[in-house]
Amino acid sequence: MLKILKYSFFDLIRSRWSYVYLLFYLLLCSVLLFLNNDLSKAVITLMNVIIILVPLIGTIFGVMYYYNSKEFTELLLAQPIKRSSIFIGQYLGVALSLSMSLTIGLGIPFALYGLFQSNEIWDFVLLLVTGAFLTLIFTALAFNIALYNENKIKGFSYSILLWLFLAVIYDGLFLMSLIAFHSYPLDSFSIGATMFNPIDLSRILILLKLDISALLGYTGAVFQKFFGTGFGLLISIIALSFWVVIPVLNIYRKSNKKDF
Repeated sequence: MLKILKYSFFDLIRSRWSYVYLLFYLLLCSVLLFLNNDLSKAVITLMNVIIILVPLIGTIFGVMYYYNSKEFTELLLAQPIKRSSIFIGQYLGVALSLSMSLTIGLGIPFALYGLFQSNEIWDFVLLLVTGAFLTLIFTALAFNIALYNENKIKGFSYSILLWLFLAVIYDGLFLMSLIAFHSYPLDSFSIGATMFNPIDLSRILILLKLDISALLGYTGAVFQKFFGTGFGLLISIIALSFWVVIPVLNIYRKSNKKDF
């Protein structure tokens, strides 16, 4: 598996799309820091970009890599290599290369603007951690979709629908539920519903770390009471870890049973 991971990783690192992805964040951070020279404001702006863009890129890259490397994968399947090692190695190669591009693209401008001498370093670290988690999660979900759909069009369509549902539609349904049942105690429901969406969970973790949860109103107070504690942070990290582990285990299960 390590050899396949290494091959996939370096194959994607040499891809021009990895350079485009890195340069996008490099330019975005440089422009943001040049315009306001405030690390805290830059982190807030980047949060809004990363929460939406990272899941989309992870989903698209995951599906694209699976379908574009299908012939090479079939060649590997003819060798005495475990099927699960092939697909998990490819998945890790894609996810780690995207995470590295994200980290370098964000890290260089912030380091040049004195991140290590500022108080915002932990906010920035949390931003990178949530970005890495979202990359791992949505790349794994993309591989799952591709494994279940041999048709490229269906695979891409389901991937975009998944991203659209978790990034946009889920929030609308959540808000409608809060409005419809506003006369009932919704503390536990709000926390539980947030756990079922890694994008919302990542957004709330960053907002609470930046101490701007008051912008969320009543739900902000609820989230601050739970997620603002050390126990709440631990539960959040565990929830994000489950969002990674469960799709990866399904890749392992599906790849061993699938008839190629």
